[in-house]
Amino acid sequence: MSQVQVDVFFYGSYINFDVLAEVHIDERPYQVAWLPNHKLVISPLANLVKDLSAVAFGIVTKLNHDELTRLYVDHAQDTLGGVYLPEAVVVYTDTQTMRPALTYISHDMAPAKPDPAYVDRIYRPAKAYSFPSSYLAHIASFR
Repeated sequence: MSQVQVDVFFYGSYINFDVLAEVHIDERPYQVAWLPNHKLVISPLANLVKDLSAVAFGIVTKLNHDELTRLYVDHAQDTLGGVYLPEAVVVYTDTQTMRPALTYISHDMAPAKPDPAYVDRIYRPAKAYSFPSSYLAHIASFR
């Protein structure tokens, strides 16, 4: 497949480079970013839902299409059981710059209680990235 890299916005466990390493994706340059009009839910996996009063925080980085297939087919779908599809979004970086990116959203996830260890795989890096305390509390509320 192509080695062309695309900007990708991660908001769930893929903000955690230890999780990406499980799928043989090395740490790389990233920027903290946020996506307006979307709310993070974790039920049982991380997902985004439209909400005009919300903001979802995450990171934006570059991956190639082979890596995206490993993440969203081999890992998210085959290992975790979630079907995520790509959507084009515009995120804002920590330098206040607008940046177009792909993000992946599930439109048919059956609600369920998340595993607290899974929530921690999101919470720990979110805290390290200095996401707002109210957002950290939101993530923790899913434990």
